[in-house]
Amino acid sequence: MTKKEFIELYAAKGDISKKEAEKYINLFLDSVEDSLVKGEDVLFVGWGKWEVVDRAPRDVRNPQTQELMKIEGKKVVKFKVGKLLADKIK
Repeated sequence: MTKKEFIELYAAKGDISKKEAEKYINLFLDSVEDSLVKGEDVLFVGWGKWEVVDRAPRDVRNPQTQELMKIEGKKVVKFKVGKLLADKIK
């Protein structure tokens, strides 16, 4: 589902305009982003959790040349699904 499709679905379910739905979705995404940039986790009990984790540096092999390469460590966003959502997906 694209962001545009999600906005249309959100607007239809909330009985609001697409412009208003886009505004609320952007506010939500901005808030999640701001929290993650600050190093704070975002938790919706039963639904899921976004968190920033450190990915360790590692050695990988280039499949074309077989040459070993080093990939530097970095911070990445990780999402862990909550139990209630996981049970619905089964």
